Amino acid sequence: MNPRIPTATFSNNAFMERKVLETFKKDKWVLYLCADLIMLLQHTIKKILGQVIHDSLSIPVTEEELLIQRTKAEFEGDYTLVLFGLVKKHKLNPEQIGATIGLAACQKEPNFFKSYNLVKGFLNFSLQDHCLLNFLDNTYGNSQYGKALAHEKRVMVEYSSPNTNKPLHLGHLRNIFLGWSIAELLKERGFAVTKSCVVNDRGIHICKSMIAWQLFAEGATPATTGQKGDHFVGDYYVKFNEAHKAEIEAGIAAGLTKEQAEKEAPIMKATQQLLQDWEAGNQEVLALWNRMNQWVYEGFDATYKKIGADFDKTYYESQTYLLGKKFVEQGLTNGVFYKKEDGSIWIDLTPEGLDEKLVLRKDGTSVYITQDLGLAEQKFQEYRYEQSIYVIADEQNYHMKVLQLILQKLNKPYAKGIHHLSYGMVELPSGKMKSREGTVVDADDLITEMIEVARAKTEELGKVKDFNTEELEKLYHTLALGALKFYLLRVDPKKKMVFNPQESIDFQGFTGPFIQYTYARIQSILRKEYPTATLPMENKLEKEEKELLLSLEQFPSILDQAVAEQNPSVVATYAFTLAKLFNSFYTQHSIISAPSDASRQLRLRLAALTANVIKKSMALLGIEVPNRM
Repeated sequence: MNPRIPTATFSNNAFMERKVLETFKKDKWVLYLCADLIMLLQHTIKKILGQVIHDSLSIPVTEEELLIQRTKAEFEGDYTLVLFGLVKKHKLNPEQIGATIGLAACQKEPNFFKSYNLVKGFLNFSLQDHCLLNFLDNTYGNSQYGKALAHEKRVMVEYSSPNTNKPLHLGHLRNIFLGWSIAELLKERGFAVTKSCVVNDRGIHICKSMIAWQLFAEGATPATTGQKGDHFVGDYYVKFNEAHKAEIEAGIAAGLTKEQAEKEAPIMKATQQLLQDWEAGNQEVLALWNRMNQWVYEGFDATYKKIGADFDKTYYESQTYLLGKKFVEQGLTNGVFYKKEDGSIWIDLTPEGLDEKLVLRKDGTSVYITQDLGLAEQKFQEYRYEQSIYVIADEQNYHMKVLQLILQKLNKPYAKGIHHLSYGMVELPSGKMKSREGTVVDADDLITEMIEVARAKTEELGKVKDFNTEELEKLYHTLALGALKFYLLRVDPKKKMVFNPQESIDFQGFTGPFIQYTYARIQSILRKEYPTATLPMENKLEKEEKELLLSLEQFPSILDQAVAEQNPSVVATYAFTLAKLFNSFYTQHSIISAPSDASRQLRLRLAALTANVIKKSMALLGIEVPNRM
């Protein structure tokens, strides 16, 4: 792909014209930033070393081929050039090539590189302090630090996808927080992002709540009971399963097998009839369906607002479930699908290591994969995305493989852009949640519990006596949601996790409140004095100052890593590490009472940049940071 190189101007300080080079490799977006005058340090290092390698070894090398990383703690240095790629490609001795590059770099740019050392295939460089100070001085007040230039690469992120027979629960929260954060990270790195949601508002599970309401509600509504609409409807889904279970037990007692009792249960037969009436367009059934769904939508909207989730586009299964049928006709014509004797239509994926997959039932009705085929086409026609990210639990890994394979066999241009962000399920210390048994933790109930935990923990610390009632309630809500979101996002999406509300809100552990407290602590310092005077470049960095500064310089690279891996936990871990580094630095070195004005100006800038990066990191996770705690 030929690179496009747009330009834009940053108005802050010495942030001059920047150029963006975009490449797309192996379904992963990678964004490289280069600046004409003042660059992020890693890219400056790449630029210098690329020229050094060309001049001293006569080896043409692009910046993208050079792997630069932070030097490991056990070795001396700030940044490391990993030599293995060059050694393998050009069949060179790592010690010879490392020594040549290290010496030539220090001779060519003595005002940039202070020294080098070589450890096997790792060439470690120490930078002159003024290089780091120059970066700090030009970055600490830049609110756009970490934000890449906008470009035309379009990505759609689909998340949430609830059923309208029950309220949002803890599992939904992990899904929503992951999808929302990935979308915001992509936007921060310049992508044009569309957030989408598919509401599963039709099918047998919806009819179960409807039939239970008809049988047991006696006309009750959310308004008459004072209950939130989604909770109200969810209760009738549980009532259906309780009634169904009782009828199954009665059938077995009457001599039926369990399978026979399940099918012959009167409430199940009534539900199946309700579904048939819905599909036939029965106006009375449709009216009840619309009424109950509206109760649920109002409940969903209230929860979304409470947790800060939003969508650009919402699709409804009732409006999309027939879209994929045209794919079946096309696939039959070109031999992608085949018809069995009973009239059902299938695709054979055994050559790909899977199995045969039904795409249309013998009665002509769609299955889930058929619906998803049609919706993928509609989304592409509307948004022309280059990548479509589906945030769906790992229980659907097989389904998503089948979806992409069928689209590829149908020669759809967007098939390669389909990506499944597969995540592990959330469990409680007591085990797996089950909706039909009513053991699911409702999102609203969990948030209420988290607010109470935040209240108790905060009052225990006793540091908010000067807050009024309104300020306290806002603080408790901010801490509760920060704890909840951080706890669910700090784990790699691919891993299953256990949620513990008490552990999530610890002010001292790997938690959101710990980072929120660090931010508030820094704001308290900056309220006393904010950096104003010129920063002397002859400052000598203390060990803790340098460590903190080098970590701050990593921020854009951390965002790129999180985007490439589609993994917000990278940002969560970084924010926690940064907060720990600042606290370690502040324990060793006073800021306001620094030994000199030059030192104070340096440390004030470090505090300001740390606060800025923490705030932005947490915002990309959907977490607010309070100015006071």
